[in-house]
Amino acid sequence: MYGISIDIGTSGTRAHAVELSSGRILSTAITESHPLPGANIMDHLTFCIKMGKDLAHQILISTANQVINNLGIELNKVEKVAICGNPIQLSLFQNMDIDDLAYAGEQAWKTRGITPLKRNARVISAVDVGLELPDRAELFVPPAIKHEIGADALAMLVKSGFLDQKENCLVTDYGTNAEMALKVGDEIYTGSAAAGPAMEGQHIEHGMLASPGAICDLEYEFNWRCKVLDDNLMPLPGDLLDLAMGLVTDEGEMHGKAAGITGTGVVAVLAAAMDSNLWRKGKLQSDSGRLVLQDGIFVTDHDISEAAKAIGAMRAGHFTLLEHAGIKFPDLNIMYMSGATGTYVDAEKARAVGLVPPSCKKMYQIGNTSLAMATDILRKPEILDELQSIADSIRANHVMFATDKVFEQIYIQELAYWTEGMPMSQYNDNLEMAGIQQLPKVTGRAEVFRIAERDIPILGDRGLTIIRDIGRELTGKFNGCDGCKACERECPESALRMDDDKVVHVKTKKCLGTACYRCQFSCPKKVYNYEALKLSS
Repeated sequence: MYGISIDIGTSGTRAHAVELSSGRILSTAITESHPLPGANIMDHLTFCIKMGKDLAHQILISTANQVINNLGIELNKVEKVAICGNPIQLSLFQNMDIDDLAYAGEQAWKTRGITPLKRNARVISAVDVGLELPDRAELFVPPAIKHEIGADALAMLVKSGFLDQKENCLVTDYGTNAEMALKVGDEIYTGSAAAGPAMEGQHIEHGMLASPGAICDLEYEFNWRCKVLDDNLMPLPGDLLDLAMGLVTDEGEMHGKAAGITGTGVVAVLAAAMDSNLWRKGKLQSDSGRLVLQDGIFVTDHDISEAAKAIGAMRAGHFTLLEHAGIKFPDLNIMYMSGATGTYVDAEKARAVGLVPPSCKKMYQIGNTSLAMATDILRKPEILDELQSIADSIRANHVMFATDKVFEQIYIQELAYWTEGMPMSQYNDNLEMAGIQQLPKVTGRAEVFRIAERDIPILGDRGLTIIRDIGRELTGKFNGCDGCKACERECPESALRMDDDKVVHVKTKKCLGTACYRCQFSCPKKVYNYEALKLSS
Protein backbone atom coordinates (compact mmCIF):
# COMPACT_ATOMS: atom_id res chain seq x y z
CA MET A 1 0.00 0.00 0.00
CA TYR A 2 1.14 3.50 -0.81
CA GLY A 3 1.01 7.02 0.55
CA ILE A 4 1.53 10.31 -1.27
CA SER A 5 3.11 13.40 0.28
CA ILE A 6 2.53 16.74 -1.43
CA ASP A 7 4.10 20.18 -0.99
CA ILE A 8 1.87 22.83 -2.55
CA GLY A 9 4.20 25.76 -3.06
CA THR A 10 3.64 29.19 -4.55
CA SER A 11 5.98 28.34 -7.44
CA GLY A 12 4.95 24.72 -8.01
CA THR A 13 3.90 21.36 -6.61
CA ARG A 14 6.22 18.59 -5.43
CA ALA A 15 5.21 15.07 -4.42
CA HIS A 16 6.62 11.74 -3.24
CA ALA A 17 5.17 8.25 -3.55
CA VAL A 18 5.90 6.40 -0.31
CA GLU A 19 5.71 2.70 0.49
CA LEU A 20 3.72 2.69 3.73
CA SER A 21 5.06 -0.58 5.16
CA SER A 22 8.67 0.58 5.07
CA GLY A 23 8.34 4.37 4.81
CA ARG A 24 10.60 4.25 1.75
CA ILE A 25 10.32 7.00 -0.88
CA LEU A 26 9.71 5.36 -4.26
CA SER A 27 9.44 8.25 -6.71
CA THR A 28 9.17 12.02 -7.02
CA ALA A 29 7.20 14.29 -9.36
CA ILE A 30 7.34 18.07 -9.57
CA THR A 31 5.80 20.81 -11.69
CA GLU A 32 7.90 23.62 -13.16
CA SER A 33 5.39 26.32 -12.17
CA HIS A 34 2.08 26.99 -10.43
CA PRO A 35 -1.14 26.32 -12.38
CA LEU A 36 -3.01 29.45 -11.25
CA PRO A 37 -2.57 32.77 -13.06
CA GLY A 38 -0.06 35.10 -11.44
CA ALA A 39 3.49 34.95 -10.13
CA ASN A 40 3.00 35.14 -6.37
CA ILE A 41 0.63 34.31 -3.54
CA MET A 42 -1.18 37.66 -3.73
CA ASP A 43 -1.92 37.09 -7.43
CA HIS A 44 -3.37 33.67 -6.60
CA LEU A 45 -5.43 35.14 -3.76
CA THR A 46 -6.76 37.94 -5.98
CA PHE A 47 -7.64 35.46 -8.74
CA CYS A 48 -9.58 33.42 -6.19
CA ILE A 49 -11.52 36.45 -4.92
CA LYS A 50 -12.37 37.81 -8.37
CA MET A 51 -12.96 34.51 -10.20
CA GLY A 52 -14.27 32.38 -7.34
CA LYS A 53 -12.68 29.83 -5.03
CA ASP A 54 -14.40 26.93 -6.82
CA LEU A 55 -12.55 27.77 -10.04
CA ALA A 56 -9.21 28.20 -8.25
CA HIS A 57 -9.78 24.89 -6.42
CA GLN A 58 -10.56 23.02 -9.66
CA ILE A 59 -7.36 24.28 -11.32
CA LEU A 60 -5.20 23.41 -8.31
CA ILE A 61 -6.73 19.95 -7.85
CA SER A 62 -6.40 19.20 -11.57
CA THR A 63 -2.64 19.76 -11.29
CA ALA A 64 -2.43 17.69 -8.09
CA ASN A 65 -4.06 14.78 -9.94
CA GLN A 66 -1.55 15.19 -12.79
CA VAL A 67 1.32 15.04 -10.32
CA ILE A 68 -0.10 11.97 -8.59
CA ASN A 69 -0.58 10.22 -11.93
CA ASN A 70 3.10 10.77 -12.72
CA LEU A 71 4.41 9.04 -9.60
CA GLY A 72 4.34 5.64 -11.30
CA ILE A 73 2.38 3.73 -8.66
CA GLU A 74 -0.91 1.82 -8.69
CA LEU A 75 -3.35 4.46 -7.53
CA ASN A 76 -5.89 1.85 -6.37
CA LYS A 77 -3.38 0.98 -3.63
CA VAL A 78 -3.12 4.52 -2.20
CA GLU A 79 -4.38 4.73 1.38
CA LYS A 80 -2.99 8.02 2.67
CA VAL A 81 -2.18 11.49 1.35
CA ALA A 82 -0.45 14.19 3.41
CA ILE A 83 -0.19 17.79 2.25
CA CYS A 84 1.73 20.84 3.39
CA GLY A 85 1.92 24.45 2.22
CA ASN A 86 1.00 27.99 3.18
CA PRO A 87 -2.54 28.82 4.43
CA ILE A 88 -3.77 30.16 1.08
CA GLN A 89 -2.59 27.17 -0.97
CA LEU A 90 -3.93 24.64 1.55
CA SER A 91 -7.26 26.48 1.75
CA LEU A 92 -7.63 26.49 -2.03
CA PHE A 93 -6.66 22.82 -2.15
CA GLN A 94 -9.44 21.99 0.34
CA ASN A 95 -11.90 24.48 -1.23
CA MET A 96 -12.12 26.44 2.02
CA ASP A 97 -13.09 30.11 2.28
CA ILE A 98 -10.13 32.47 2.14
CA ASP A 99 -11.81 35.79 3.03
CA ASP A 100 -10.07 35.92 6.42
CA LEU A 101 -6.72 35.58 4.62
CA ALA A 102 -7.57 38.18 1.98
CA TYR A 103 -8.69 40.77 4.54
CA ALA A 104 -6.36 40.42 7.50
CA GLY A 105 -7.02 42.08 10.85
CA GLU A 106 -9.91 42.11 13.28
CA GLN A 107 -11.25 45.46 12.06
CA ALA A 108 -11.32 44.26 8.44
CA TRP A 109 -13.08 41.07 9.50
CA LYS A 110 -15.66 42.98 11.55
CA THR A 111 -16.37 45.46 8.76
CA ARG A 112 -16.98 42.66 6.23
CA GLY A 113 -18.69 40.24 8.62
CA ILE A 114 -15.91 37.67 8.28
CA THR A 115 -15.43 34.93 10.85
CA PRO A 116 -11.81 33.73 10.72
CA LEU A 117 -11.48 29.99 10.20
CA LYS A 118 -9.54 27.70 12.49
CA ARG A 119 -7.00 25.89 10.37
CA ASN A 120 -6.25 23.08 12.78
CA ALA A 121 -4.88 19.64 11.99
CA ARG A 122 -7.47 17.34 10.50
CA VAL A 123 -8.04 14.11 8.60
CA ILE A 124 -10.61 14.13 5.79
CA SER A 125 -11.50 12.12 2.70
CA ALA A 126 -9.06 12.59 -0.18
CA VAL A 127 -11.87 11.97 -2.65
CA ASP A 128 -14.00 14.73 -1.14
CA VAL A 129 -11.46 17.39 -2.16
CA GLY A 130 -11.33 16.03 -5.72
CA LEU A 131 -8.31 13.70 -5.70
CA GLU A 132 -8.78 10.78 -8.09
CA LEU A 133 -7.99 8.08 -5.55
CA PRO A 134 -9.83 5.19 -3.83
CA ASP A 135 -12.75 6.10 -1.55
CA ARG A 136 -10.82 4.83 1.49
CA ALA A 137 -7.87 7.22 0.96
CA GLU A 138 -7.45 9.67 3.82
CA LEU A 139 -6.05 13.20 3.52
CA PHE A 140 -3.89 14.43 6.43
CA VAL A 141 -3.66 18.20 6.84
CA PRO A 142 -1.20 19.73 9.34
CA PRO A 143 -2.16 22.82 11.36
CA ALA A 144 -1.36 26.48 10.88
CA ILE A 145 0.17 28.37 13.82
CA LYS A 146 -2.00 31.41 13.18
CA HIS A 147 -4.10 32.18 10.16
CA GLU A 148 -1.16 34.07 8.60
CA ILE A 149 1.50 31.54 9.67
CA GLY A 150 0.83 28.26 7.93
CA ALA A 151 1.77 24.62 7.98
CA ASP A 152 4.80 25.31 5.77
CA ALA A 153 6.14 27.76 8.36
CA LEU A 154 5.48 25.19 11.10
CA ALA A 155 7.40 22.60 9.05
CA MET A 156 10.29 25.05 8.70
CA LEU A 157 10.39 25.71 12.45
CA VAL A 158 10.12 22.04 13.43
CA LYS A 159 12.31 20.35 10.81
CA SER A 160 15.16 22.87 10.99
CA GLY A 161 15.79 22.52 14.74
CA PHE A 162 14.98 26.23 15.11
CA LEU A 163 12.58 25.66 18.02
CA ASP A 164 15.22 23.78 20.02
CA GLN A 165 17.94 26.38 19.50
CA LYS A 166 18.90 28.22 22.71
CA GLU A 167 20.74 31.10 21.01
CA ASN A 168 19.12 33.89 19.02
CA CYS A 169 18.49 32.53 15.53
CA LEU A 170 16.71 33.27 12.27
CA VAL A 171 15.09 30.92 9.76
CA THR A 172 13.87 31.74 6.25
CA ASP A 173 12.22 29.79 3.45
CA TYR A 174 13.77 31.51 0.44
CA GLY A 175 10.86 31.40 -1.94
CA THR A 176 8.34 33.68 -3.62
CA ASN A 177 6.68 34.37 -0.28
CA ALA A 178 9.83 34.28 1.92
CA GLU A 179 8.42 33.13 5.26
CA MET A 180 10.81 33.97 8.10
CA ALA A 181 11.02 33.74 11.88
CA LEU A 182 13.35 35.16 14.52
CA LYS A 183 13.74 33.43 17.90
CA VAL A 184 14.92 35.52 20.84
CA GLY A 185 14.73 33.53 24.06
CA ASP A 186 11.21 32.10 24.18
CA GLU A 187 9.79 34.81 21.91
CA ILE A 188 9.27 34.19 18.20
CA TYR A 189 8.78 36.97 15.67
CA THR A 190 7.44 35.99 12.25
CA GLY A 191 6.93 37.71 8.93
CA SER A 192 6.44 37.02 5.25
CA ALA A 193 8.15 39.13 2.58
CA ALA A 194 6.57 39.22 -0.87
CA ALA A 195 9.93 38.75 -2.54
CA GLY A 196 8.49 37.94 -5.94
CA PRO A 197 9.28 35.04 -8.27
CA ALA A 198 12.91 35.88 -9.14
CA MET A 199 14.26 33.60 -6.40
CA GLU A 200 12.40 30.74 -8.10
CA GLY A 201 13.92 31.58 -11.49
CA GLN A 202 10.75 33.22 -12.80
CA HIS A 203 10.58 36.65 -14.51
CA ILE A 204 14.21 35.93 -15.49
CA GLU A 205 14.90 35.76 -19.24
CA HIS A 206 16.51 32.30 -19.09
CA GLY A 207 15.03 31.51 -15.69
CA MET A 208 13.76 28.12 -14.53
CA LEU A 209 13.04 26.25 -11.32
CA ALA A 210 15.65 24.00 -9.72
CA SER A 211 15.46 21.14 -12.21
CA PRO A 212 17.87 19.28 -14.55
CA GLY A 213 19.90 21.63 -16.73
CA ALA A 214 19.63 24.65 -14.44
CA ILE A 215 22.74 26.73 -13.68
CA CYS A 216 22.45 27.03 -9.91
CA ASP A 217 25.79 28.55 -8.82
CA LEU A 218 29.18 29.92 -9.86
CA GLU A 219 32.37 28.83 -8.12
CA TYR A 220 35.61 30.78 -8.28
CA GLU A 221 38.60 28.92 -9.81
CA PHE A 222 40.67 31.96 -10.92
CA ASN A 223 37.71 32.37 -13.29
CA TRP A 224 34.07 31.48 -12.56
CA ARG A 225 32.88 27.86 -12.95
CA CYS A 226 29.17 27.24 -13.62
CA LYS A 227 27.46 24.59 -11.49
CA VAL A 228 24.65 22.83 -13.38
CA LEU A 229 22.03 20.47 -11.94
CA ASP A 230 22.10 16.94 -13.37
CA ASP A 231 19.16 14.56 -13.77
CA ASN A 232 19.29 13.78 -10.05
CA LEU A 233 19.28 17.48 -9.11
CA MET A 234 22.92 17.36 -8.03
CA PRO A 235 25.10 20.40 -8.92
CA LEU A 236 28.01 19.31 -11.14
CA PRO A 237 30.81 21.35 -12.80
CA GLY A 238 29.91 23.19 -15.97
CA ASP A 239 32.04 25.55 -18.06
CA LEU A 240 34.71 27.89 -16.71
CA LEU A 241 34.02 31.52 -17.66
CA ASP A 242 35.77 34.82 -18.05
CA LEU A 243 32.73 36.95 -17.13
CA ALA A 244 34.26 40.25 -18.19
CA MET A 245 35.07 38.94 -21.68
CA GLY A 246 32.07 36.62 -21.99
CA LEU A 247 34.34 33.70 -22.91
CA VAL A 248 34.41 30.00 -21.99
CA THR A 249 37.97 29.14 -20.97
CA ASP A 250 37.36 25.48 -20.11
CA GLU A 251 34.53 23.05 -20.84
CA GLY A 252 33.26 21.16 -17.79
CA GLU A 253 31.39 17.91 -17.21
CA MET A 254 28.01 19.60 -17.79
CA HIS A 255 29.07 21.41 -20.98
CA GLY A 256 26.20 21.55 -23.46
CA LYS A 257 23.64 20.59 -20.80
CA ALA A 258 22.59 23.98 -19.43
CA ALA A 259 18.97 24.85 -20.21
CA GLY A 260 18.49 27.93 -18.02
CA ILE A 261 19.35 29.49 -14.68
CA THR A 262 17.75 29.34 -11.24
CA GLY A 263 17.30 32.22 -8.83
CA THR A 264 20.34 30.96 -6.91
CA GLY A 265 22.33 31.13 -10.13
CA VAL A 266 21.32 34.76 -10.59
CA VAL A 267 22.35 35.47 -6.99
CA ALA A 268 25.73 33.86 -7.75
CA VAL A 269 26.10 35.98 -10.90
CA LEU A 270 25.30 39.12 -8.89
CA ALA A 271 27.86 38.17 -6.24
CA ALA A 272 30.47 37.45 -8.92
CA ALA A 273 29.67 40.72 -10.72
CA MET A 274 30.02 42.70 -7.49
CA ASP A 275 33.27 40.90 -6.68
CA SER A 276 34.60 41.58 -10.19
CA ASN A 277 33.40 45.21 -10.15
CA LEU A 278 30.99 44.46 -13.02
CA TRP A 279 27.91 45.74 -11.13
CA ARG A 280 27.92 49.46 -10.34
CA LYS A 281 25.17 52.00 -9.79
CA GLY A 282 22.46 49.45 -10.47
CA LYS A 283 23.84 48.40 -13.86
CA LEU A 284 25.96 45.64 -15.37
CA GLN A 285 29.20 47.11 -16.67
CA SER A 286 29.25 45.38 -20.04
CA ASP A 287 28.68 46.73 -23.52
CA SER A 288 25.70 44.44 -24.10
CA GLY A 289 24.13 44.90 -20.66
CA ARG A 290 24.37 41.17 -20.05
CA LEU A 291 26.79 38.57 -18.70
CA VAL A 292 27.21 35.48 -20.89
CA LEU A 293 27.43 32.12 -19.12
CA GLN A 294 27.45 28.76 -20.96
CA ASP A 295 25.39 27.11 -23.70
CA GLY A 296 23.80 30.39 -24.77
CA ILE A 297 22.49 31.21 -21.30
CA PHE A 298 23.00 34.81 -20.19
CA VAL A 299 21.89 37.18 -17.43
CA THR A 300 20.66 40.71 -18.14
CA ASP A 301 20.42 43.99 -16.23
CA HIS A 302 16.71 43.27 -15.80
CA ASP A 303 17.39 39.80 -14.36
CA ILE A 304 19.81 41.22 -11.81
CA SER A 305 17.35 43.98 -10.95
CA GLU A 306 14.55 41.44 -10.34
CA ALA A 307 16.82 39.38 -8.07
CA ALA A 308 18.05 42.51 -6.30
CA LYS A 309 14.49 43.60 -5.47
CA ALA A 310 13.83 40.14 -3.99
CA ILE A 311 17.06 40.34 -1.97
CA GLY A 312 16.04 43.80 -0.78
CA ALA A 313 12.63 42.57 0.39
CA MET A 314 14.18 39.67 2.30
CA ARG A 315 16.91 41.79 3.91
CA ALA A 316 14.30 44.39 4.87
CA GLY A 317 12.24 41.57 6.43
CA HIS A 318 15.16 40.26 8.47
CA PHE A 319 16.08 43.79 9.50
CA THR A 320 12.47 44.54 10.55
CA LEU A 321 12.20 41.44 12.75
CA LEU A 322 15.39 42.43 14.57
CA GLU A 323 14.04 45.93 15.12
CA HIS A 324 10.73 44.61 16.51
CA ALA A 325 12.58 42.18 18.78
CA GLY A 326 14.84 44.99 20.01
CA ILE A 327 18.12 43.24 19.26
CA LYS A 328 21.19 44.35 17.33
CA PHE A 329 22.87 42.55 14.44
CA PRO A 330 25.86 41.42 16.58
CA ASP A 331 23.36 39.55 18.80
CA LEU A 332 22.33 37.30 15.88
CA ASN A 333 24.76 34.55 14.98
CA ILE A 334 22.74 31.60 13.59
CA MET A 335 20.80 31.28 10.32
CA TYR A 336 18.71 28.37 8.99
CA MET A 337 18.13 28.41 5.20
CA SER A 338 15.17 26.47 3.83
CA GLY A 339 13.64 25.77 0.40
CA ALA A 340 15.24 25.30 -3.01
CA THR A 341 16.99 28.67 -3.00
CA GLY A 342 18.14 28.21 0.58
CA THR A 343 19.59 24.84 -0.39
CA TYR A 344 21.31 25.55 -3.70
CA VAL A 345 22.54 29.08 -3.07
CA ASP A 346 26.15 29.43 -1.97
CA ALA A 347 25.70 30.51 1.65
CA GLU A 348 28.72 32.83 1.66
CA LYS A 349 27.53 34.55 -1.52
CA ALA A 350 24.06 34.82 0.02
CA ARG A 351 25.56 36.58 3.03
CA ALA A 352 27.65 38.84 0.76
CA VAL A 353 24.64 40.11 -1.23
CA GLY A 354 22.29 40.42 1.76
CA LEU A 355 20.14 37.28 1.78
CA VAL A 356 21.66 36.40 5.17
CA PRO A 357 22.31 38.99 7.92
CA PRO A 358 26.01 39.98 7.91
CA SER A 359 26.47 39.02 11.56
CA CYS A 360 25.55 35.33 11.07
CA LYS A 361 28.59 33.09 11.52
CA LYS A 362 26.77 29.74 11.42
CA MET A 363 24.51 28.90 8.48
CA TYR A 364 22.51 25.67 8.10
CA GLN A 365 21.10 24.73 4.65
CA ILE A 366 18.24 22.32 5.31
CA GLY A 367 16.29 21.60 2.09
CA ASN A 368 12.53 21.43 1.48
CA THR A 369 11.00 21.17 4.96
CA SER A 370 7.40 21.32 3.73
CA LEU A 371 7.60 18.14 1.64
CA ALA A 372 9.72 16.51 4.35
CA MET A 373 7.06 17.11 7.01
CA ALA A 374 4.26 15.82 4.76
CA THR A 375 6.33 12.66 4.28
CA ASP A 376 6.85 12.36 8.05
CA ILE A 377 3.07 12.48 8.53
CA LEU A 378 2.60 9.57 6.10
CA ARG A 379 5.12 7.49 8.03
CA LYS A 380 3.67 8.39 11.41
CA PRO A 381 0.16 9.88 11.17
CA GLU A 382 -0.07 10.33 14.95
CA ILE A 383 2.43 13.21 14.76
CA LEU A 384 -0.49 15.36 13.58
CA ASP A 385 -1.48 15.60 17.25
CA GLU A 386 2.10 16.53 18.19
CA LEU A 387 2.18 19.20 15.49
CA GLN A 388 -1.11 20.63 16.73
CA SER A 389 0.30 20.83 20.26
CA ILE A 390 3.42 22.60 18.97
CA ALA A 391 1.31 25.02 16.93
CA ASP A 392 -0.84 25.77 19.99
CA SER A 393 2.22 26.38 22.16
CA ILE A 394 3.95 28.85 19.83
CA ARG A 395 3.23 32.41 20.84
CA ALA A 396 4.40 34.15 17.71
CA ASN A 397 4.47 37.89 17.25
CA HIS A 398 3.52 38.29 13.59
CA VAL A 399 4.70 41.43 11.80
CA MET A 400 2.65 42.43 8.76
CA PHE A 401 5.40 43.83 6.54
CA ALA A 402 2.87 45.29 4.08
CA THR A 403 1.69 47.81 6.67
CA ASP A 404 4.78 48.07 8.89
CA LYS A 405 6.48 51.49 8.95
CA VAL A 406 9.89 50.05 9.87
CA PHE A 407 9.81 47.66 6.91
CA GLU A 408 8.71 50.47 4.61
CA GLN A 409 11.60 52.70 5.68
CA ILE A 410 14.19 49.95 5.24
CA TYR A 411 12.82 48.72 1.92
CA ILE A 412 12.97 52.25 0.48
CA GLN A 413 16.70 52.26 1.27
CA GLU A 414 17.07 48.81 -0.31
CA LEU A 415 15.46 49.96 -3.56
CA ALA A 416 17.67 53.06 -3.66
CA TYR A 417 20.77 50.95 -3.00
CA TRP A 418 20.03 48.30 -5.63
CA THR A 419 18.36 50.28 -8.40
CA GLU A 420 19.77 53.79 -8.02
CA GLY A 421 23.28 52.96 -6.86
CA MET A 422 22.94 54.81 -3.54
CA PRO A 423 26.09 54.15 -1.46
CA MET A 424 25.80 52.04 1.67
CA SER A 425 27.06 54.96 3.76
CA GLN A 426 24.02 57.01 2.72
CA TYR A 427 21.78 53.96 3.30
CA ASN A 428 22.99 53.77 6.91
CA ASP A 429 22.82 57.53 7.46
CA ASN A 430 19.18 57.53 6.37
CA LEU A 431 18.38 54.66 8.74
CA GLU A 432 20.13 56.38 11.62
CA MET A 433 18.05 59.53 11.06
CA ALA A 434 14.94 57.31 11.18
CA GLY A 435 16.05 55.84 14.52
CA ILE A 436 16.94 52.43 13.03
CA GLN A 437 20.22 50.61 13.64
CA GLN A 438 22.81 50.61 10.88
CA LEU A 439 23.60 47.61 8.70
CA PRO A 440 27.11 46.33 9.50
CA LYS A 441 29.58 45.07 6.93
CA VAL A 442 30.19 41.39 6.27
CA THR A 443 33.42 40.34 7.99
CA GLY A 444 35.31 37.03 8.07
CA ARG A 445 33.96 33.69 6.91
CA ALA A 446 31.05 31.77 8.36
CA GLU A 447 30.68 28.06 9.13
CA VAL A 448 28.32 26.49 6.61
CA PHE A 449 26.52 23.25 7.45
CA ARG A 450 24.94 21.75 4.33
CA ILE A 451 22.37 19.42 5.89
CA ALA A 452 20.78 18.72 2.49
CA GLU A 453 22.76 18.51 -0.75
CA ARG A 454 19.67 19.22 -2.81
CA ASP A 455 16.21 20.68 -2.30
CA ILE A 456 14.59 17.22 -2.27
CA PRO A 457 17.19 14.95 -0.61
CA ILE A 458 15.67 11.59 -1.66
CA LEU A 459 14.05 11.12 -5.07
CA GLY A 460 13.41 7.37 -4.81
CA ASP A 461 14.61 4.46 -6.94
CA ARG A 462 12.14 5.34 -9.68
CA GLY A 463 13.60 8.84 -9.93
CA LEU A 464 12.23 12.26 -10.77
CA THR A 465 9.48 13.26 -13.22
CA ILE A 466 9.08 16.91 -14.22
CA ILE A 467 5.59 17.93 -15.41
CA ARG A 468 5.54 20.98 -17.64
CA ASP A 469 2.08 20.86 -19.23
CA ILE A 470 -0.08 21.84 -16.27
CA GLY A 471 -2.98 24.16 -15.55
CA ARG A 472 -6.25 24.54 -17.38
CA GLU A 473 -7.69 26.70 -20.13
CA LEU A 474 -10.08 29.60 -19.57
CA THR A 475 -12.37 30.59 -22.45
CA GLY A 476 -14.76 33.39 -23.25
CA LYS A 477 -16.62 35.08 -26.09
CA PHE A 478 -17.68 38.70 -25.80
CA ASN A 479 -20.56 40.50 -27.51
CA GLY A 480 -19.25 43.34 -29.66
CA CYS A 481 -15.83 41.74 -30.23
CA ASP A 482 -14.66 42.40 -33.80
CA GLY A 483 -11.83 39.85 -33.70
CA CYS A 484 -9.02 42.41 -33.95
CA LYS A 485 -6.82 40.22 -31.66
CA ALA A 486 -5.34 43.20 -29.80
CA CYS A 487 -5.72 41.12 -26.63
CA GLU A 488 -3.66 38.32 -28.16
CA ARG A 489 -0.91 40.67 -29.33
CA GLU A 490 -0.68 42.48 -25.99
CA CYS A 491 -0.37 39.37 -23.79
CA PRO A 492 3.25 39.54 -22.49
CA GLU A 493 3.39 35.81 -21.73
CA SER A 494 1.75 34.52 -24.98
CA ALA A 495 -0.85 32.91 -22.72
CA LEU A 496 -3.79 34.03 -24.85
CA ARG A 497 -5.02 33.20 -28.34
CA MET A 498 -8.21 34.04 -30.19
CA ASP A 499 -9.64 31.48 -32.60
CA ASP A 500 -11.53 32.12 -35.85
CA ASP A 501 -14.86 32.16 -33.98
CA LYS A 502 -13.62 35.06 -31.79
CA VAL A 503 -13.37 32.79 -28.74
CA VAL A 504 -10.58 33.75 -26.35
CA HIS A 505 -8.45 30.90 -24.89
CA VAL A 506 -6.18 31.63 -21.90
CA LYS A 507 -3.64 29.14 -20.49
CA THR A 508 -3.73 29.61 -16.70
CA LYS A 509 -0.15 28.39 -16.22
CA LYS A 510 1.29 31.17 -18.39
CA CYS A 511 -1.14 33.97 -17.51
CA LEU A 512 -0.12 36.77 -15.11
CA GLY A 513 -3.77 37.13 -14.14
CA THR A 514 -5.12 40.11 -12.24
CA ALA A 515 -1.61 41.53 -11.82
CA CYS A 516 -1.56 42.24 -15.56
CA TYR A 517 -4.95 42.59 -17.31
CA ARG A 518 -3.24 43.93 -20.44
CA CYS A 519 -5.59 41.78 -22.53
CA GLN A 520 -8.60 43.59 -21.05
CA PHE A 521 -7.06 47.06 -21.10
CA SER A 522 -6.01 46.70 -24.74
CA CYS A 523 -9.50 45.92 -26.07
CA PRO A 524 -10.46 48.87 -28.33
CA LYS A 525 -14.17 48.01 -28.02
CA LYS A 526 -13.96 47.70 -24.23
CA VAL A 527 -15.94 44.46 -24.31
CA TYR A 528 -13.25 42.07 -23.03
CA ASN A 529 -13.92 41.05 -19.41
CA TYR A 530 -11.28 38.81 -17.83
CA GLU A 531 -13.54 37.94 -14.91
CA ALA A 532 -16.17 36.54 -17.29
CA LEU A 533 -13.81 33.81 -18.52
CA LYS A 534 -14.91 30.26 -17.71
CA LEU A 535 -13.08 26.98 -17.28
CA SER A 536 -12.92 25.08 -20.55
CA SER A 537 -14.58 21.66 -20.38
